[in-house]
This record gives sequence, structure tokens and C-alpha cells, in this order.
Amino acid sequence: MTDFVYKNENAREVVFPLGGIGSGSVGLYGNGQLGDIEIWGRPNKGSHANLSHFAIKAENETEVLDARVCQGPYPGSRMGSFGRPRFNSYGFGTDRASMMGMPHFEDCELECRFPIAELRLSDKRFPGKVTMEAFNPFIPLKDLDSSLPAAFFKFTVENTTTETLKYTVGFSLCNLLSTTGGIHTYHETETGRAVLMKGVEHEENGLCIATDCMEGANQLYWYRGNWFDNLSVYWNDFSTFGRMKERTYDAPKVGGDPNYSAVDLGTLTAEVTVPAGEKRELRFVWGWYVPEMTNFWNPPKEEEHHHEDGEECDCGCDCCCGEPENKWRHYYATVFTGALDAAAYAIENFEALEKETKAFRDTLFGSTLPKEAIDAISANLSVLKSPTCLRLEDGSLYGFEGCHTDCGSCEGTCTHVWSYTYAVPFLFPALERSVRQNEYWYSVHDSGSMGFRLMLPLGREATSFRACCDGQFATVMRVWREFKVCGNLEWLKSLWPQIKKTIEFAWSEENYDRWDMNKDGVLEGRQHHTLDMELFGPNSWLTGMYLGALQAASKMAKLVGDWAAAEEYEKIYESGKEKLNNELYNGEYFIQNVDLKDRSILEPFNEGDTLVKGGAAYVYWNEENNEMKYQIGQGCALDQMLGQWHADLIGLDPIFDADKVDSALHAIYKNNFMERASDYVNPCRLFAMEDEQGLRICSWPKGVEKPLIGVPYNEESMHGFEYAAASHMIARGMEEEGLRCVRAVRDRYNGVYRNPFNEFECGSNYARSMASFALLLVYSGFDYDLFERRIGFKPLHPENFRALWSLDSGWGSVEYSDNAVTIALQDGCLTLQTVNVQMEGKTADKLLIDGREVAFSVKDGMVVSDAPFTARENIKVIFA
Repeated sequence: MTDFVYKNENAREVVFPLGGIGSGSVGLYGNGQLGDIEIWGRPNKGSHANLSHFAIKAENETEVLDARVCQGPYPGSRMGSFGRPRFNSYGFGTDRASMMGMPHFEDCELECRFPIAELRLSDKRFPGKVTMEAFNPFIPLKDLDSSLPAAFFKFTVENTTTETLKYTVGFSLCNLLSTTGGIHTYHETETGRAVLMKGVEHEENGLCIATDCMEGANQLYWYRGNWFDNLSVYWNDFSTFGRMKERTYDAPKVGGDPNYSAVDLGTLTAEVTVPAGEKRELRFVWGWYVPEMTNFWNPPKEEEHHHEDGEECDCGCDCCCGEPENKWRHYYATVFTGALDAAAYAIENFEALEKETKAFRDTLFGSTLPKEAIDAISANLSVLKSPTCLRLEDGSLYGFEGCHTDCGSCEGTCTHVWSYTYAVPFLFPALERSVRQNEYWYSVHDSGSMGFRLMLPLGREATSFRACCDGQFATVMRVWREFKVCGNLEWLKSLWPQIKKTIEFAWSEENYDRWDMNKDGVLEGRQHHTLDMELFGPNSWLTGMYLGALQAASKMAKLVGDWAAAEEYEKIYESGKEKLNNELYNGEYFIQNVDLKDRSILEPFNEGDTLVKGGAAYVYWNEENNEMKYQIGQGCALDQMLGQWHADLIGLDPIFDADKVDSALHAIYKNNFMERASDYVNPCRLFAMEDEQGLRICSWPKGVEKPLIGVPYNEESMHGFEYAAASHMIARGMEEEGLRCVRAVRDRYNGVYRNPFNEFECGSNYARSMASFALLLVYSGFDYDLFERRIGFKPLHPENFRALWSLDSGWGSVEYSDNAVTIALQDGCLTLQTVNVQMEGKTADKLLIDGREVAFSVKDGMVVSDAPFTARENIKVIFA
């Protein structure tokens, strides 16, 4: 992969997602093929689009010069595909649904600068060059336009001959809603043409292909035959001189071989005449509408739906049993009435949506961050366009951790996984706040224990699984971040009672895991965490998260006027900070202070669920070598200072002593970075192999006692952990080492062996990889607080620096020149009073708001205007 261009073997595993946030997606493969059709509210990895494709033909005034499918050479196995029907699977050759039996382009390359992919096709036999741009709108702050159930395609055709030619692009779509044929209708307005496809089973469900080109054909149905008739006749129809013949049937298809001809397809074409040496554009959209959703992966138990007297409740509502009905509608279904409505909106607004999406792409890729950082940031935004994410009926965001091939992996916008993600809080802050609201409204028990997985449908009883330290405390810190991003004190006040409960659960008598019963600021009990088991005794990782939450909660308590809580939390925080830095540091890095040979530590903890059933002594004690299992002990863990990573990114005060942080980061790089993965033992999941590099979750350096069975996954290289550690290194002066860690991840996802747009951990499209967005915050030194009316930047490399920024009320770019810092707005506005920017050896001389000079003073190095201002175009500080 060079300059984000995937070609030949580097395009082999590429699947670029095209779809809205929480509205489903389809995949664009590295050779231009369509697949991974995931529009049903669940993953569908490896699925075919069943002959769906684009094709193009070129004609002069008398004949067809050439006709080809808009795909390059097939990158997959020629033995055939697994998981396909008999007689069309492995051992039967390349699947005919790939369209590889039709003429196609001999050369292609796919340039992917998320959220836009550009497929470039050429062939010495085709009279012209063809480029297809594919995307779904991705526009900061505009969560509706970024959640459209549609894929957008724009073709640019260049006539490289010496005569005027007519080009016809055809979009053929399989009616994927029915296995026995469908109902297809043609629709035309002043702004476009469309073919709507319905199934015979579900009346509301629909697919729609549309174009704004008024010249072209609409073949509502391919020929209904048997064997290979449909594709054979279709290609004859398309490649014949003149406009494609129209065909319709009066009733749904009955019968047909399911391997070949049972399904119906239709084609919509668009025509354009292109003079010699010139270019023209054609636009298409593919819209879908599958409005209903249920919790099929973990449905409410039958006993949850009974009247109080035990009689079964079949009323379909929550009035009797207190539990909501297990059915809701996707958010997009509350906005659009059907597939035709969604496609019409998309095609009518194509130009504006493309322009805003390109503005985001160009701002992100036009930044001066290192290429590998931009790659990691941009590629992992694609998680939002995958089935990992849903938008519930009220518009709120919900996420799995990742995806199995056919369902979500690990439900509930899991607090300990999603807390690593930093993209949504800045690009779509309203969506991130919706997650916080659902967590505190629906997942907090009266005791203050927070279920770390939000249960669906909304309103269902919170999970009773034991509380998770890192997730529960990270969520408190995230509220502080969301508040600073939006500046809405009333929003903070609405959550404060529940936040307070979750903090004080640490020392509550109802906490059977006894986290901090003596309120000394150090977690000492049984501590569940993101590595799926529990640590026992003091450790820097989870105590650091606790201290970050205490500090954030103290600041929030002051803002809402809860002074007693603020004072108590601050006292506990100071005590814990001292103990953390003095008692959990071994002179090189931070550790877990526990005697692995002391079985009595486990014996008091026998309540609550864990992934392995039984009391703590049964689960954690290894009788064979008289040692505790699944602990870190004296190991060097990637997340040993995770609380400090969060604190730096959200503007909290230091938790860990700076010199110890620096030492520990060097220790992590020295001990956990693998020069060659195959030189290390890894009985776990293989996220790095052979000569690939990466960071291991935990290591035990020479001279340190290693437990026989250490913390789970310790041998793995999990990408979200790697990005967190790498960005922390970069922020603390270890840029070369941190970038090497980032490159190690992205080199593994170069398209040869893994899809660059599908970093996986516990399944595909894994949410934790959005920790990579922290690289943008680190490189820009982003300082933000809309409540305090402040924005600022302290870039690592200020000279000619450019980067993207985004907050709740607006987004744009920041640029450093020789004597000025310009904060430009692409959309929205900023109401501020303080601009925290400096230039070494220079003093702020002028402050311009939308070109108008305003009075200011310099306080603590920051530019402070005499009165608050609202900027809608730009803020410029000129230095002298």
C-alpha cells in the first residue's frame, strides 16, 4: 500500500464499508466487487451480492466498441468459496456471482481515504478511463446525514479517443430481500429515476437503486429462466448496441434453481455523451430499508414477560410486566418512510453531502500528522459504518464490541471496551452523550454498581453480572470529557446523582467485591476488568482509573454544588495518588502488589458472576503449583498507566509522577514490543504472526517472577491497547517509539493478509481500535472546554502545523504559519473567550474574530478577549 492506494496483492483482503452509522453497510472489495451485504441489523461477513455489480459500455454512432463489468482481476481463490450452496461452492471454481466470467478491466487500483474510496479502472481494449468514487456521508456533528441507509457512487468517464462516444453505466442489483423472486417497480421524478425492489415476505422492507441522470433504461427484471440463463441474457441485453431493452413481469417468480436462477435482479442505466478528450460524471445510490430490529442474540427470558400474578403477558407492551417489548425500529426508519424515500433524499442531496464529506476527508488527510497516524485514525473510523454500531429508535448510539460473522460480538456498548474510543466524542458528541445517558439511566443499580453492558431493548433490567472497575470509572471520566466538549451544565446536573452512586459504590457495604472499603484511594478487593477476569489486591492499572474518576467527580461535584462530595473525593484521591506512586512502582514501571502464593486473599470473595463459575478460590487458585492464576503480579502491562492516558486527553491533573511515567513507558517499549512475533510463545489469539511486529499485553522481564498462568490474553497484541500505549509514548517525548508501534499495527493491515478497514480483536470491526483517534489529540495538543469558553492547541511540531478539530458546536481546522494561528470553521460556530495558543519567542499582537479585531489581554500565556465572542468563520491570533 502506497499513499493509501491498494493494488494487486495489497488489495486482496480490502473490504471498504459503505453505509451509515447504525444503518447497515455494503462492502466494496479491492477489485470493485460488491459483497459483505450487512443491511439487516447484523453482520453478514463474506456474503455475496449475488451478481449485483456495475458495468459500462462505450458506443459510437454505429456500434458498441466495448462493454465491461466495472471490476478488476479476481483476487480470491480459484478453487471456489466456502459457505455457498452446493454445486456453487468450493471445488466448483470461482463463484459466478463474482461476475468474473464476464469481461472486466485488466487493471484496477483502489485509493481509500476514509470515508471515500476511489476505484480506478483501465484496459487497453476499453476506449476510455473509468473512475468510481464510493462513499456514505461522514460529516462531523451531522449524525443524521452520516447515518443514511445508502451507498453513494459517482462515475467519472474520460474519453481518451479522438471521437465523441456515448457511455452507458448500468447498476444491476439482486433483490436480496427474497429468495423466490420479488416485486420491482419503476419511479421517475424531475430529479431522478429509480427502481424499487420489494420482497414477498416483508411488506416494509425494500431496496432501491437510483440515479439523477434522466437518460437511460430501466430493465425491471432480468430474464427469468433456469441454469445460467439470467446472466447470459442480461449480458446480451446490456452489451448490444443501443439502449438496453426493458422487461417486466406481472407476478413474483415461482420456482427456479436456488443455485442459479431463483432470485430476481434488475438494472438501471445512465447514459452520457462525452466529446473526445473530455470527462463526464454519472451518479447512483443504493438505498435500503429494513426497519425492524429485535434482540435476537440475547432476548429477554420468557419469565420476564408475565403479570405479577404469574399469568403470561401477551399484550405486547410494558404496561403489565414492566419489561419493554423486544422489538424496535432503526433510527433511520423514524426519518424515512421506505427505501425509495431514503434513496430519493440521497440522490437529491448527493452533491451537498459529497461536498461536506470531502471537506472532512480533505481536512483530515491534509493535516501534517505522520502518514501512519492518519492511516490509523482514518481507517478505524470505519467501525462506525459497520454492523458493530446500531442507532436505536430514539437515535441513541449502541455498539457491540465487534462482529462475529453473523451477529454482534459482546453486546452492550461495553464500558470497558468503548472507553478506549475517542472518535465519536469529538466527531459526533451528541451520539456520545446519548451513550452516557443510557448507561446512567438504564445500567446503574440502586447500589451504585453499573452494569457494563447496556441491555436491549431499552428499559430492560440491567445486567446483574459483577461490576467492572475500569469500565465503571472510565465512564465517570467520560462524562467529564463530554461536559467539556459540549459545555452544558444542565446535562451534567441531570446525570450527577447516578454518577455519585457509581463513585461511592467503591466503598459501599453492598459492594461484595470490596474495592476500597477503607477509602484510602487504592483498590484492594476483587476487580473485574476488560481482560475478562479479576485482579486481586493493589495495582496501578485499575487504581489509576479509580483515581482519574475521583478527580473528575470532584471537579463535577463542585460545578453542581455538591461541596461535601467534592471534598471527600479529593481527600481520597490525594491519599490514593501518594500510595500509587510510592507503593506500586518498582523503580522502573508500575505493578500489581499481590502475593501470588497467598490463597487466603481469594477466600473472602465468593459472590457474583464471573466468566468461570465458582468462588474465587476455586476459579483462581492453581492447586498444582500453589499459585494464583490470571494476575499481573510483577509484570509490565501495557495498561499500567491507562488512567494517566485518559487524564492527559481529557484535561485532568497528573495522577502518576511524571518521571515515573517516562520510565514506565520506556519499560513498556523495551519489554513488550516484539521485533518478530514468531519469536514469542502465544497460545492465545494470533493478531500478529511470523515477521510482524507489535506490543504484547503484558511481559515479565528477566529477573521478575512470572506466574505460570498470567493475566488473560497477555501474549496477544490487541490494537486498541497498542494505540493507547503508542499515543501515550508520543505525548511523552517518545515519538519514534510510539510511531513504530502504530506502524506495527497498520503494517499488519496492509491489505495482503488482513482488511485495512477491519481491525479485529473479539471479532471484526472492533470498537477499541478507535483509540487511534487519540493520535490526533496528542499531535495537536488539543485543549478544549466549552463551559469555560476555551479552545487551544499545543502541537508537537508547531512549524507549518495543520490538523482537524471538532467540538459540539462546530468543527474545522487549525493552521500555524510563521506569525499566526488560524482556527477555521468548516461548519457551526464557537462561543469562546479564551484561545490557548502560543508561539515560541513571540507575543500575541492581534486577535481577529471573523476578520474583525477585538480587544484582548494575555493571561497565563493565553489570549483572553475582553468579552465572550462567537466565531462563525475563523479565529486568528497574530504574533509579533
